Amino acid sequence: MDKLHRVRKNEEFQTIIKDRKSVANAKFVVYYKKNELSLLRVGVSVSKKLGKAVIRNKVKRQVRMMARELFDQNQSMDYIIIVRNKFLEDTYQGNKEDLLFLYNKINRRMDK
Repeated sequence: MDKLHRVRKNEEFQTIIKDRKSVANAKFVVYYKKNELSLLRVGVSVSKKLGKAVIRNKVKRQVRMMARELFDQNQSMDYIIIVRNKFLEDTYQGNKEDLLFLYNKINRRMDK
């Protein structure tokens, strides 16, 4: 994801999380909120509990790639993806399927 499609500032993270709309499973917590920008933005948060900086950066790159492949780029939405410890126990494809499940769950909620 290029920088235009990322949530970067702490204030933006906090406003999306404060809205309290989220879905979760063992590997991810995904907060979501409509935005006024007519483009999709994604922020990724990885705790220091997952490992040192090299591991955390690798996880962030993988999650951004998953979001690029799975999410509809024409949505006017902001997403915050928080990665949990179980992420490291599965393969890339397994993690991608879990993220897709949460994304579909969000879309079902938004359609109601």
